Amino acid sequence: MRAALLIHYNTPVEVKDVPDPACPVDGAIIAVRACGVCRSDHHAWKGADPDVVLPHVMGHEFAGEVIETGAECHRFRTGDRVTAPFVLGCGSCPDCRGGEPTICNHQEVIGFTQWGAFAERLAIPRADFNLVRLPEAMDYAVAAGMGCRVTTSFRAVVDRAKIQPGEWLSVHGCGGVGLSAIMIGAALGAQVLAVDVNPEALAMARALGANATLDATAQDDTGAAVRDLTGGGAHVSLDALGITNTFHNSLKSLRKMGRHVQIGMPLGAHASPTLPLLELVYSRQITLHGTRGIGADRFSALFDMISAGRLAPERLVSNRIPLSGLAEALSRMDSYQGAGVTVVDRMDA
Repeated sequence: MRAALLIHYNTPVEVKDVPDPACPVDGAIIAVRACGVCRSDHHAWKGADPDVVLPHVMGHEFAGEVIETGAECHRFRTGDRVTAPFVLGCGSCPDCRGGEPTICNHQEVIGFTQWGAFAERLAIPRADFNLVRLPEAMDYAVAAGMGCRVTTSFRAVVDRAKIQPGEWLSVHGCGGVGLSAIMIGAALGAQVLAVDVNPEALAMARALGANATLDATAQDDTGAAVRDLTGGGAHVSLDALGITNTFHNSLKSLRKMGRHVQIGMPLGAHASPTLPLLELVYSRQITLHGTRGIGADRFSALFDMISAGRLAPERLVSNRIPLSGLAEALSRMDSYQGAGVTVVDRMDA
């Protein structure tokens, strides 16, 4: 099969012929029809993710068609249109049985601990637990563009923050995951404030439902500016980027008793930021939540919102490229520019 192979960190991936994956006895082989290009892929490309072992195939936001199943896969068959969460649970541990596969101690992560979906074929273990059927009307590229961004944001806004209609939601970082959170928050009746340094991203945030936008480069104190705009602070604030500055800005944006949700993955020096414990956590009594991915069983609630017309994930997809264009797409992420989601939807080109 053709795949975009990462041979050396921070150098262009090479599209090569590699062996087809073997079908797990409890799994399935997927013919990949589309795969989103995510900031997490950029982290892996840079060598910042310790799970990645070279040579490696990245890509975790896939959509495709089942072309083979193992003997112990019973719920899916050849021809099914599917996707899966990027965190694959074991399906049998207490966390998985309790509905929290994203914290499974035996998890595998597509495109990180195992080869991913920037390839013509992808193996999914424990398919009965991890695979998700796509709605018939959903385009493969749209499903891939949702990828980890819409699903992670859904869990962050709905399950972790438990946003309520009328509450203020501030989103720090308007890349794919931040824009997804804005769209979901607006659909649920929240008042949404988008914060970024990129005018194009802020314009897209407003188009997707943000009530107000804030250019962080024009502020001496972004947290104070958010509190002024929201009449005392956001009820919920998200760091959708994962750097120390956005983490601090998110915390400082909250009103008393507010909820911070960490969506962006903090790496390197950003993994251990200082925390104003007395001023914010103790005195203002804010709460901090982590979030990472979503379980397969929660996709149905997200699909229901889409089918009801409350969410339009196709509006996030701003660029469709062939597999041969992946190297350039990853390189462009160095500058943190652009808006929306790029999707590889031609694996044979």
